[in-house]
This record gives sequence, C-alpha cells and structure tokens, in this order.
Amino acid sequence: MKANEIRNLSVAELENKLADLKKDLFMLRMQHATNHLDNPTKISAVRRDIARVKTILREKEN
Repeated sequence: MKANEIRNLSVAELENKLADLKKDLFMLRMQHATNHLDNPTKISAVRRDIARVKTILREKEN
C-alpha cells in the first residue's frame, strides 16, 4: 500500500484499515509459529503498512 493511497482515506477508514492490518499481523505470526507460513517477508510488509497508517493518522491529528 502506497502512502498516497493512505492519505486519500478518511480517519475512520484509516482506523478500520489499522485494525485489519493488526489482525493480519496476528494471523501471520500464528502461522509463522506453527511453521505454516510460506513467505515470512509478509510479516515485515504488514508491519510497514501499519507504520504508514499510524504515521498518516498522526499527521491528520496535527
């Protein structure tokens, strides 16, 4: 997900997106712990997306 795409979303949509990403991260960690994760780089990609969404939320706060 690109930063420009995130900036076009409203605050409510960003909060929903953040919740979805956190759920995805939890599921990926569970899959990794049980050795069912095919691509471990997905974890870092989701973490970066979470950071992007949090950054944009903070920008909109100020």
